[in-house]
Amino acid sequence: MNKKLLIFGGIGLVVLIGVGLAFRKDDGMAITTSKVGRENLVSKVSANGKIQAVRKADLSALYSGQVTRLAVNEGDVVKKGQFLLEIDPSRTKAAVDGYGAARQAAMADLDSSKSRYEQARSDFRRAESNWNAGIISEAEFENYKTALATAESSVQSLTKRVEQATASLQEAQVSHSKTVIESPMDGIVTSRRIEEGETAVIGVQNQPGTVLLTVSDMSQIETELEVDEAAIPNVKMGQEAEVRIDAYPNKIFKGLVTEVGGSPLLSRTGGQEAIKFKVKVQILDPPDTIKPGLSSQADIFTGTSNDALAIPFQSLVVRDIVLKEGEKFNPGDKREEEGVYLLEGDKVKFVKVETGLTGDMSVEVISGLNEGDTVASGPLRTLRELKDGTKVKADAKKSGKK
Repeated sequence: MNKKLLIFGGIGLVVLIGVGLAFRKDDGMAITTSKVGRENLVSKVSANGKIQAVRKADLSALYSGQVTRLAVNEGDVVKKGQFLLEIDPSRTKAAVDGYGAARQAAMADLDSSKSRYEQARSDFRRAESNWNAGIISEAEFENYKTALATAESSVQSLTKRVEQATASLQEAQVSHSKTVIESPMDGIVTSRRIEEGETAVIGVQNQPGTVLLTVSDMSQIETELEVDEAAIPNVKMGQEAEVRIDAYPNKIFKGLVTEVGGSPLLSRTGGQEAIKFKVKVQILDPPDTIKPGLSSQADIFTGTSNDALAIPFQSLVVRDIVLKEGEKFNPGDKREEEGVYLLEGDKVKFVKVETGLTGDMSVEVISGLNEGDTVASGPLRTLRELKDGTKVKADAKKSGKK
């Protein structure tokens, strides 16, 4: 008898558990919700970069040789035209002296040739008069004519020689001038990569030579950022920005976008190729002690929308488009649709939405929802499992209010 009671009791327990689970299931899936409300949204693009001067000059060697004089150190303030360093000028000085002497010799020869030409022209005029008067023979007259032509040819030849010597001298003088490097601007020596006695090397095959010095105008500062390809279409010239510099914690500097690169910067991250674009933001109020090369982060403000209809990011759901019977996808058709699960009583319904500007935590809704609507906002795993008509139970404690 006890055995029968035990069996019937076990069956009853199973039935009760099943009924309990059924009632629990009828309560619906637990979700958090948010009200569709109005917000002032600000969209921004964030990126990391390095501080640098807006105007700077990397000075490379234009002539190979040993550095014989070096007049500046890093951090020195310099003026435009100030002497910075000299590369051994002995060879170029010798070339200048040699071509100078050759030019002087050519000019002396030219002066002598011009004197002979003047004499030959005077003799020819006198011979021409005598020939017309019948005093000298035609053969003698031709000799004077030939002498004049020879003297004229000599003057022309020596004139070319002087011009060639002058050009060679000028070329030697230019080479000699390249042994001295002067500052191209007022600024600060922000880098020195050479020491006195070391050899400066010029570039070869379109490759620049070693940068010896860098002079920067630190009165205008910018940060050079690398912006991801997905965000670059939103970045425009003249947009405002806020810049944070690691060396100046808890300080925010105002900035302005002054350059948006048109060519991608390719780099490899984790074995994959990352595409970024160069963007420059000028800092409007840089500190006096700022240095080039400091790490920075910038937020570029790409748009605002006041009193915008908005929902939380996590409410957005992307699902595959389900075709009706007989329909098919054509080339270029969208295969996914973006929307939210709208709460209707104790069930949800998928509603397509058109989104606009993206803020920090919310996104603008252009169409598909009305102010005051309630939408599912989490948990993410639950949102993925929801379908039209799914029964839900909103968690009032976690439901967001907009």
